[in-house]
Amino acid sequence: MEESISWLNKNIIKLRDYKVPTEIEDPDGENLRDQIEPWLTALFQSEHLALLTGAGISNAVHFIATGSAGAGMSQINISVFKNEIIKKSKESSERAGRGSDPNIEDQIRTINDLIKGLDVYLCNASEKTDKEFLDKLKTLKSELEDGIKEFSNNVLQAESNIVTSSKDEAAEYLMNFLLSFASRIATRERLNLFTINYDRVLEFGAELAGLHLIDRFVGSISPIFRSSRLNIDLHYNPPGIRGEPRYLEGVVNFTKLHGSIDWSEKDGVVRRFALPYGATDITTYNTDGGSLMIYPNSSKDRETSEYPYVELFRDFAGSVIRPNSTVVTYGYSFGDDHINRVLVDMLTIPSTHLVIIAFEDTGDRIQNFYKKAKRPVQITLLIGNHFGNLKTLVDHFLPKPAIDRTTYKMADLLKARGVTSRPLNESEKEEKSEDHE
Repeated sequence: MEESISWLNKNIIKLRDYKVPTEIEDPDGENLRDQIEPWLTALFQSEHLALLTGAGISNAVHFIATGSAGAGMSQINISVFKNEIIKKSKESSERAGRGSDPNIEDQIRTINDLIKGLDVYLCNASEKTDKEFLDKLKTLKSELEDGIKEFSNNVLQAESNIVTSSKDEAAEYLMNFLLSFASRIATRERLNLFTINYDRVLEFGAELAGLHLIDRFVGSISPIFRSSRLNIDLHYNPPGIRGEPRYLEGVVNFTKLHGSIDWSEKDGVVRRFALPYGATDITTYNTDGGSLMIYPNSSKDRETSEYPYVELFRDFAGSVIRPNSTVVTYGYSFGDDHINRVLVDMLTIPSTHLVIIAFEDTGDRIQNFYKKAKRPVQITLLIGNHFGNLKTLVDHFLPKPAIDRTTYKMADLLKARGVTSRPLNESEKEEKSEDHE
């Protein structure tokens, strides 16, 4: 396949056995399973495993539940400096490789920059001589705050649609998707789960699946974000064994790179406030007057404009840029340069691998990243409405989402009786070897 051909609306595959990205016109999940599932299973047993999700995971779950896409990235309605904001937002979007159609993040970033500039320009202004500019600045701040609240309520509505849906399969597929990654042998490093989403669909799925999410927040009533990242883990004491705690299964390190709708900042302190999943109005629960921490919405000064996002991105880079590391992206459109740079840096280490799973390649951003990285041997591609479909992915291609020791013992029993069974995949072999130790 020629690299110059667009991948949009095509099913593209590139595994170890494919030298170049190849288009498959009529993919069959049953036939492709024998190629894809063992390859992904082996990659998932890397020393370090990370999963990066974007809006695609939320849209996929929402689509299964309701038949429609979830909350979009619609823009804020602005009445002052409108033309200037539109122009600079487009420039911001183009710099990020998303084309000339900016989203709410580009708009927030532009409005924040404008507010900072006006604050400097009007620092010595008087109500008499500069009333027009002062009124516009006040209006701009108010419209930004209202727009963020409206956007957050749209996200909450999408959450409500999922949790109130009569289709239980949306939650089931979400749980199985997460368990496919989180079901690692407890002696291996935990799954590092990253998302750029503001919603809490991953937290919802993890709770249903019984996974334990560990993040930087400390506390129970009103958790506070901590700068120090301790290597906290969960252990248990087996009955009859003293002094030899074992790692608990189903533990995941969790990082929301762009913040969350239930984070607020006040006086330099970032807290996570109690916000029910699928609540009606966010203002009912964010009662301390703090600003919502939705990237790149930040306070005025330099300290909070970098905090806590700089800490979160440091966690991301530190977790993935390591030897023997595998990163899987699902539903991420490669429209964020600050994330793409980390992934490119990771691929400079020969023992790393990147798996890209996406429903589509809008704007050829994934193809452009693939060309820029210049590491084809270290990149696996599963792109298109077949491979990116959450149901197809879970049913056919992802590893079995469980650590099932009974299956391995049954296979041993059948083998001892001379009954032929299917060969074990890489993760099953490793689990089996640990059982015999």
